[in-house]
Amino acid sequence: MYTDARGLTLTTSSEAAAGHFSDAIDDYLDYRLSASAKLKMALDEDPDFVMALYFRTCFLQMLETGAVLPKVNQALEGMKQRLGAVTARERGHVLALEAWAQGDIIGACRIWEDILVEHPLDILALKLHHYLTFWTGRSYAMRGCVARVLPAWDADTPGYASIQGMYAFGLEECGEYDAAERWGREAVERNGEDLWAIHSVAHVLEMQGRSAEGVTWLDYADERWAGCNPFIGHIWWHAGLFNLAQGNYDKVLSLYDDQMCAVNSKFFVDMQNQVSLLKRLELRGVDVGDRWEVLADHGETRIDDHILAFNDVHFCLALAAAGRSDHAQRHIASMAAFGEGAHNGGGWTAITMAATTVPLCQALIAYEKGDYGNACDILWPLKDDIAPIGGSHAQRDMFAQILCDAALRDGRFAMARSLFSERISLRPSSGMNWQCYADALDGLGEGDVAAAARAQAETASEPAA
Repeated sequence: MYTDARGLTLTTSSEAAAGHFSDAIDDYLDYRLSASAKLKMALDEDPDFVMALYFRTCFLQMLETGAVLPKVNQALEGMKQRLGAVTARERGHVLALEAWAQGDIIGACRIWEDILVEHPLDILALKLHHYLTFWTGRSYAMRGCVARVLPAWDADTPGYASIQGMYAFGLEECGEYDAAERWGREAVERNGEDLWAIHSVAHVLEMQGRSAEGVTWLDYADERWAGCNPFIGHIWWHAGLFNLAQGNYDKVLSLYDDQMCAVNSKFFVDMQNQVSLLKRLELRGVDVGDRWEVLADHGETRIDDHILAFNDVHFCLALAAAGRSDHAQRHIASMAAFGEGAHNGGGWTAITMAATTVPLCQALIAYEKGDYGNACDILWPLKDDIAPIGGSHAQRDMFAQILCDAALRDGRFAMARSLFSERISLRPSSGMNWQCYADALDGLGEGDVAAAARAQAETASEPAA
C-alpha cells in the first residue's frame, strides 16, 4: 500500500500508480484534460488499482448521459469484486459511485460526507460531493460540507487552494459575498490555474452587479485555457454575462461563437451555458440568428435522457426556442413518465420532475409560443421554488428574467412592478431593471414614479441597452 499527496492510504501494488493517481486528482481540481491520461498511466502500472478504476468511471458518469450507464455498471461490477482487499474509505467511494449511477444523488453525497467525517483530507470525496450537491440546489449543504473539514487543512496541505475555492462558492451561494470574495481571491492568488476559484469570484461579482469589474476579472486571452476541459465554457459564459450587462453585445456573440462553441464536439454540446446565454441575449432584444438550431438538434437526441433536471430544462428551452414545440412536448411527456419512478428509487432527478421540472418546462414552452399569460400563471407560484433543479442562483436567474418579461408582455403591470421592485432592490446597478420597472409603472399610470425610475436607469453603472 502507498499514500496519496495528503497521506491517505491507497490500495495498490505500485508506487508509480499511486503517484499518477495523485497527479490525476491535481489535474481534475484544475480542470485539465490530462487527468484521464494520468489515470490510464496509473492503471497501466496496476490494472487492479480500485481507486484509479473508480476515478476513471466517475469521469464517465460526469458525461451526464444515460448512454454511459452500461459501461459504468460494468466497471462497478469489476470494482466490487475487489472490495474485499481495499480500505473502508475506498470501499465507500465505490458505493457512492454505485448510488450515483442509480440516480441516488443524495445517497452518494451522504456516503462521501461519512467518508469525510473520518478522512477530512479526502479532497476527492469533497470535490465530488461539491459537484453533485450543486445539482440539487442545496447551497447550505454545499457550504457546510467544506466548512466541516476546514480545520483539518492548512496552507501547507496539497490542494488547499481548491478547498478555498470550494468554500468561496458555497459562501457565495449562501449570500455571504464578502467572505466568499475573500476566500476566492486568496485561492486564485495561491493557484492561478484553479478555474473553480476564478469562477467563484465571478459569481460574487455577478450577484453584486459589478459587471464592469467582472469584464476585467475574466479578460483572459483565448489560448490561456487551451488545456482545460469543457468547464472552460462556463467561465466564458460568465464573461458573456458581464459583457451583456455592459451592453457589449457584439463581444457576447463573439464569446459565444469563438469560445463557448469551441467546447462542442460530436459527442458533447454545452447546452447549459449556450442555451442560457442565447436566451439572455434575446431578452435584451438581440437577434441571435439561427444559433438555436444546433442546440435544438442536440436537444432532440436527449429527449429520453434524464440524468440531471438542470439539463432537462435547457434541452426543453432549446427545442421551444427553435420552434420545435412538438419535440418539447415529447420531452415533457418523457420527463413526466420518468418522474413516476420517483417512488421506486428514481432518485433526486425523478423526485423533482412533477413539482418543479415539468411545470417549469411547460412555462418555457408557453413563453416561446407567445402565450405569456400562461407562462406567468405557471412561473409566478413556482418562482421561489426552482432551486431543486440544481445550478447556481446566477444560472437560475434566467427563469426569473423570463417571468419578468412575460408579465410585461402580457400587460400584467402590477405583477411586473412587484417583480422589478425585487430586482432593483437586489441589483440597483442594472439600468435594465430600472427601465423595465419604469415600463411597469407606466402601465399602471404612475408616470411620475416611472420618470424617476428612468432617471435611475440613465445613471446606472450597467446600461439599460
